Amino acid sequence: MHELYGLLTGPLAWAAFFVFIGGSLYRLATMLILVHKKEKFIFTYMSWKYSFRSIFHWIIPFATTNWKKHPVLTIVTFAFHICLFLTPLFLLAHIVLWDEAWHISWWSLPDSLADMMTLVVVGACVFYLIRRISLPEVQYVTSASDYVILLIVAAPFVTGFIAYHQWLNYPLFLNLHILSGEIMLVAIPFTRLSHMIFSPFTRAYMGSEFGAVRHAKDW
Repeated sequence: MHELYGLLTGPLAWAAFFVFIGGSLYRLATMLILVHKKEKFIFTYMSWKYSFRSIFHWIIPFATTNWKKHPVLTIVTFAFHICLFLTPLFLLAHIVLWDEAWHISWWSLPDSLADMMTLVVVGACVFYLIRRISLPEVQYVTSASDYVILLIVAAPFVTGFIAYHQWLNYPLFLNLHILSGEIMLVAIPFTRLSHMIFSPFTRAYMGSEFGAVRHAKDW
């Protein structure tokens, strides 16, 4: 088990970060090349003003018409994304690892708050699962990969929660936590999780088209 831990925190960790960063840059480059090749006209009406107006408006809870129409989904979505991003970034155990490896540290979340945020992420994944199963309009656009993605997202938080509280087999769940986190990093550029990379560009495009071309709001 110790040898596996060394492998996961060494070569596989480096490989996961390399694939995540390299894959993200590759996807961004191919997107820009494809736009330049097939729809170059898009660049002519891209507007910083309307792009940022749209981006900032859509990241404010209940600011848009669509957010207002689905209040429960809005609350879950914003809570999910905030906790998904902040929990691993400001978790004390993760910061200690960065400090040991690179002598870099920053402010950390209280453990009790990190626990609550972890449960929010897991609960949101359950919510999204039930929603995909129960709502016909969501079920229609759901494929098997969407369920796999939910598992990929939930796994690091479930295994990390179990490992932190040292339930069951601590070494096993610690290794599963590290492995599932690395799988998630690798999956980001090549699955629907890539929306974390492309969503600002999509929103900038929509905002520019509606604002600069149609002279209307995109919400």
